Amino acid sequence: MTDEPTKTTEPDTPEPGPDPDQAELAHSIIESLLEHTRVVSDLIAVMAQALDQDTTKALTLTAQWQSYLESRRQLEHTRQDVEKFVELMKKSDEA
Repeated sequence: MTDEPTKTTEPDTPEPGPDPDQAELAHSIIESLLEHTRVVSDLIAVMAQALDQDTTKALTLTAQWQSYLESRRQLEHTRQDVEKFVELMKKSDEA
């Protein structure tokens, strides 16, 4: 015999989902970041329009511009993910 206490297996209980207040805060933060990024993108577009054609062409050939465009594409996927997140949070609140 050993002195170890016997281990019993507890039934699996689902872990509670995130607190609704936490989910709302997360959603609010993400939405604010997405909105800020949209505003910055609009500003960049306006600034690009103010440049002459040669400068604009030179700018769009840079690695930074290509990174910016890729980031914008990824942000569109992020926006869709945020919308899915919101729907999941709404469903968990209703349950």
